[in-house]
Amino acid sequence: MIPPKPPSRPEKISLWRYVRLFRSDILSAQPAKLYRAWMAEFRTPFFRSFMANDPALVKTVLKERPDDFPKSDRIGAGLRPLLGDSVFLTNGAAWKRQRRIIDPAFEGGRLRDTYPAMYAAAQAAVARLDAVADGTPHEVEAETSHAAADVIFRTLFSIPIEHEIAADVFTKFRDYQRSQPILNLAAFIPVPHWFPRFFKGETKRTARDIRALITQLTTRRMAEIIAGTAPDDLATKIMTTADPLTGETFTTEEMVDQVAIFFLAGHETSASALAWTLYLMALYPNWQDRLAQEAQALTGPDFKLVGKLRLSKDVFREALRLYPPVPMMVREAACPETFRERAVPKGAQIVLSPWHLHRHERLWDNPDGFDPTRWGTANGKQCQREAYIPFSAGPRVCTGAGFAMVEGPLILSMLLRSYRFEVVGGRMPVPVAHLTVRAKDGIWLRITPR
Repeated sequence: MIPPKPPSRPEKISLWRYVRLFRSDILSAQPAKLYRAWMAEFRTPFFRSFMANDPALVKTVLKERPDDFPKSDRIGAGLRPLLGDSVFLTNGAAWKRQRRIIDPAFEGGRLRDTYPAMYAAAQAAVARLDAVADGTPHEVEAETSHAAADVIFRTLFSIPIEHEIAADVFTKFRDYQRSQPILNLAAFIPVPHWFPRFFKGETKRTARDIRALITQLTTRRMAEIIAGTAPDDLATKIMTTADPLTGETFTTEEMVDQVAIFFLAGHETSASALAWTLYLMALYPNWQDRLAQEAQALTGPDFKLVGKLRLSKDVFREALRLYPPVPMMVREAACPETFRERAVPKGAQIVLSPWHLHRHERLWDNPDGFDPTRWGTANGKQCQREAYIPFSAGPRVCTGAGFAMVEGPLILSMLLRSYRFEVVGGRMPVPVAHLTVRAKDGIWLRITPR
């Protein structure tokens, strides 16, 4: 059985038809040829866009010359009400300064230090599922969102999701996501920075509410830092780290921007990946049983035991290949370029699509199939180096990539050790992409105790 994949659009359609499809789902708005093309060009009256699937081009844009291909504001403009000038949206000197302050919090032994908080969040997720493990159909994306948000708050601010402010942020963020913030005017028509983006009232309102709640958390933490009572978690580390070049630390406003993107990137992407992995385990019960057996090695919050989750890590990596949480990344050509003997004008949009790259028919063996053993093959190892970018690559690689590759297999293993997940007949999930790759009507599974 092949895992679900969204339909592709007809080869030739009008711009307005494309806009309608794009607003419905980014993935099904693309033609099938992109799964074989090394590069494709899309022209509109307002801009030119090039999708680059050639591994050499991906390497050029992300690794070799990232400063020549800054992040495009075409998509980012839609997230600015929530993310402000966070590290996710900035470019150049501002971005480099932010990474100099943020990166130390995720280096060295910090992953080991935060592991007990991850383990506690995984235990809490197991306990929550007990109430719904009765064999009736249950929507699991809501559960994985809850679990991923719990990890964020425990590792960042040392508070569980049940904390009043944490729970309020989680609720508001769901409202923000439903408002489809990236589908604004700037996504289709180039407009000056000062030009109003015409966000929905709900988008602006929920973004304000979330930032106000995060401001409460950061203000409280700063007071604890000054008083010498702050816990040694990620928030404290980031807020007390000075830029080695300027000696400056983040202001409260800057910290609110960064916490907002930590929540968006760390919660939303992890929730998406974990939900699709659980569906794949229901679809392939033999793999589910193997992971459940492997998970018996988790006898406590000992970081060394993570190394025993080899199968779980391969399964999670395969789920990220088939369902990369961020399906497309958009860069902008800062100067005229030539890609594959084709002129790329200054200002053109360069689209890098993990969704298409991970399923590229000329690169991967069995590209649409589920095969966790591929990572031990010559083809799998080569593609992992050249055509696997679930966390981006190069200098702008996701800061929390290492965290995600511990968090995902850990929660997956602990859930499978306690419960069995089964597909629900007639309710195959259809992948769609807005902020991240989710299921159109949710992912419904039957959950029973092991």
